[in-house]
Amino acid sequence: MRDSLKGPQDPAPHDAVPSTTLGSGRANVVLLVVGLGALAVSLAQSVLVPVMATLPADLDTSATNVAWLLTSTLLVAAVSVPIMGRLGDMYGKRLMLLVAIGSLIVGSLLTAVTDDIVLLIAGRAIQGASAAAIPLGISLLSTTMPKERVGSSMALVSAMLGVGGALGLPLAGFVAEHTDFHALFWINAALGAVAFAGIAALVPESSQRAGGRIDLVGSFLLGAGLVCLLLPLSQGSDWGWSDPLTLGMIAGSVVIFAVFGWAQTRIRDSLVDLKTLASRPIMLVNLASICFGFALFASFIGTASYVEAPEASGYGFGSSLLVGGLVLLPSGVAMLLLAPLAARLIASWGAPRTLALGAVVIAVGWAGRIVLTDSLWEVTLFTTVVGAGTGIGYAAIPAMINTFVRSSEVAAANGLNTLFRSLGSSLASAVGGSILAGSSVLVSGISMPSLDAYRVLFAVCAAAAVAAALLVLLVPRTSPTGTPSPISA
Repeated sequence: MRDSLKGPQDPAPHDAVPSTTLGSGRANVVLLVVGLGALAVSLAQSVLVPVMATLPADLDTSATNVAWLLTSTLLVAAVSVPIMGRLGDMYGKRLMLLVAIGSLIVGSLLTAVTDDIVLLIAGRAIQGASAAAIPLGISLLSTTMPKERVGSSMALVSAMLGVGGALGLPLAGFVAEHTDFHALFWINAALGAVAFAGIAALVPESSQRAGGRIDLVGSFLLGAGLVCLLLPLSQGSDWGWSDPLTLGMIAGSVVIFAVFGWAQTRIRDSLVDLKTLASRPIMLVNLASICFGFALFASFIGTASYVEAPEASGYGFGSSLLVGGLVLLPSGVAMLLLAPLAARLIASWGAPRTLALGAVVIAVGWAGRIVLTDSLWEVTLFTTVVGAGTGIGYAAIPAMINTFVRSSEVAAANGLNTLFRSLGSSLASAVGGSILAGSSVLVSGISMPSLDAYRVLFAVCAAAAVAAALLVLLVPRTSPTGTPSPISA
């Protein structure tokens, strides 16, 4: 049984330093192209959401088949992110970042040129592998940017997880009203191509590598466990939450994860260092990340459809797809603008308190959504507050992760954290869908969620944010060696 896959010369977690010194000008360009790649990937994950309702007619297929355009991306992303993170630590973070962006380009081009539902699902599945670009980009910048810019750079790329979603919805709304949905994939392919060329030409490779070999057994078990967990979460509303298939797959995921954990303690070069993953700081920040992912995705499913509902629903404004997306645009801008401020707060307050602040801001935003419902500007304002809190929180998460893992394991740890955020989004989709379906009103013969259902969803989001704040405040104020942690004030 192994204790750790680290060699004796691995630095302590808080001793990690950038391996490459970049001039100010080149550092700006490196951040730009890596951030652009992260933005393109985040856009790809959300850009279809507003047009899903029209795709069955456009593609002459069933709504169940169309749902796989989202499910295939989710499943491949969940499986590929931790594996590609580990490969990034082993063979080079820049190399695997290029692989991730390359999969975005290939998947986008395939989906841009076909109306065949099978090929569209295949293209979206290929796009799913690109989700690893964000944790790989964070890890690469942490080892290549000038020391004084590491915090703000990681904060900016981490925030792209939310920024892309907030920008993707109005973009999709505009496209839906003016042209064919294939244009969305051409845009993704173009952004990905620019980012790929920039990273290949201008971004240096990190010199930090981990030894070992690929853990095929662990990769298979992790992938199988994630599929068995996430597939029923994404399809449960169609299958039925009490259906034997739904319950059986969830139970199967528990068994598979138990076997995975047992195997990881007995494989020399394991996929996941369970000792690090189970450490109190990493465990707490990953649990908090689930809460953050929940609150952010619920903002998407609880905003656009809310304002697009007819006024007869008692809460909606009868807005168009474009307006429904534009309501979320200020929240994306807030995430982007607050990333540098969050980096300064991390330096002065410490990452745990900064993350807790972001969670509290999110809770305030959701509380406002519960109480103030009369005007479109009120919905936009408090949705922006949620986005601001998410931006602050997402900026602090990688700082906490990087402090408590060895430098040779940074990409794998950030990849797993991204997986936990995605799990929170999947839970939001499942729980939010059930809440909204549980209480409905009839408007012109059409059933739609009631205002009370939305308020319950918002209250659950506020509670998740408070839970995240409490969790991160339990993170110890010293690093594993007993010295003061740089993330603690």
